[in-house]
Amino acid sequence: MTATTAPEASPSPVRTDPPGVYEALRRLDRPCYVVDTGAGYGASNELPADQEQVLAAAGPLPPERLGSSAFGDRHGTRYAYMAGSMAGGVASEDLVIAMARAGLLSSFGSAGLLPERIEKALVRFAEEIPDRPYAVNLIHSPSEEGLERGAVELYLRHGVRCVEASAFMDVTPHLVRYRVAGLERGAQGAPLARNRLIAKVSRPEVAEKFLHPAPPSVVDALAADGLVTAEQAELARHVPLADDVTAEADSGGHTDRRPMPALLPTILRQRDEVRRRQRYRERVGIGAAGGIGTPASATAAFAMGADYVVTGSVNQSCLEAGTSPAVRGLLAGAGIADCEMAPAADMFELGVQLQVLKRGTLFPMRAKQLYELYRDHDGVEALPEAERERLEKSVLRRPVEQVWEEVVGYFRRRDPDQLERAAADPKRRMALIFRWYLGMASRWANTGEAGREQDYQIWCGPAMGAFNEWVRGSHLAEPDDRAVAEVAWQLLRGAAFTSRVHQLQLCGVRLPASCAEYRPEAGDQR
Repeated sequence: MTATTAPEASPSPVRTDPPGVYEALRRLDRPCYVVDTGAGYGASNELPADQEQVLAAAGPLPPERLGSSAFGDRHGTRYAYMAGSMAGGVASEDLVIAMARAGLLSSFGSAGLLPERIEKALVRFAEEIPDRPYAVNLIHSPSEEGLERGAVELYLRHGVRCVEASAFMDVTPHLVRYRVAGLERGAQGAPLARNRLIAKVSRPEVAEKFLHPAPPSVVDALAADGLVTAEQAELARHVPLADDVTAEADSGGHTDRRPMPALLPTILRQRDEVRRRQRYRERVGIGAAGGIGTPASATAAFAMGADYVVTGSVNQSCLEAGTSPAVRGLLAGAGIADCEMAPAADMFELGVQLQVLKRGTLFPMRAKQLYELYRDHDGVEALPEAERERLEKSVLRRPVEQVWEEVVGYFRRRDPDQLERAAADPKRRMALIFRWYLGMASRWANTGEAGREQDYQIWCGPAMGAFNEWVRGSHLAEPDDRAVAEVAWQLLRGAAFTSRVHQLQLCGVRLPASCAEYRPEAGDQR
């Protein structure tokens, strides 16, 4: 069956013109009927008197019906949608607060920030959104264990009730401590987890660790040190480490660039198998992240079984993001092929990479050159004279000794153990000097540092380009008009609309292209 473009034959509520069909599809709070008018196929939100005319029907599908309602119940949100953390405060306080006030969950990008800055954010959240949903990021810091410990202590002290754990390759005692310290015995003796944990993973073997209870040996050690109670240690044996596990596909920042159609079903099956074996009362939620930049991608994730979706790159181009107007402009001009992998500052020595924007910046190329120098030489003193001169002139743009002075000042405040380890290890010292550039490249981007535009490090995935193409010509085309809650709302409405179109397609209805794709429009009511 194919909807036609024939004009209406009567003042019937059935519309056969493409704009009318599109409008009937857009009324997501009403059912949608595809009918045979005798003069062509049309659509209506009212059941025709002659019900034999109805060829297919789709029930109401408001955005809050997408995904799992358990996600909203757990986190106090209206929608199965989350804005993930972007490090260095790019997922800013303003962004988190705007999302919370719209009934949506967002995670503060605390990774890479000093404790005093994180604490200021937590105080602000307590003052401005005390009863609203929000999360705070906890990033795995294998080379800076003290930072991970300090972040957890800060979160426990301020009563943070939801943490998004990212980049973890294994379970750590600090992560387990956050989770287990929030356990208590609820009604009828069942475990109640006050501290919720959302784990973002891209590998099934890592997901497995979060789907199971915390390792007993780690829990017992925490109890022995008095960091959790004996009762909490016992309760920990009966609950999964995480409430939700986000399957992160090809995304900005830390990513293994897994394809979502392969990763998500694998982790969904894992979840169900572990639940069967462990006999959990509650089901761990499984979300989808990476590549979510259009209604079609969100619809696909929900259709594959995702309980919720997580956006990242698209939020960085929004007004509330903690980055500069210059960066938002670069992001708004990005295409789907304008990303590249580059060394990560926090895991530089391990050779871990993250995905960044390559259009408009030389950062990916320069960062790779630094890693090659680190790999091939035992310290900055061992660099050939020509290489060192190029490094100081073109990349660092200052003498190595001056950079080291800044590194010392930074780590005295952040993690003094790093300096002790570097004192007798020239290669370690070299790594910290190169990490200075990688860290500053993010800061220059966020502040819009003049003269350093070619060094901007901008975390970005292909979803950014897909989003830009989708909103072209709409009220969201310009970065100055992109509000994070509005972007979320349009993506959710679009996903519900697209799901409705697919429902009708499964009934044999083929709609004209002008009717079948949701177009973001200002003024849509939440």
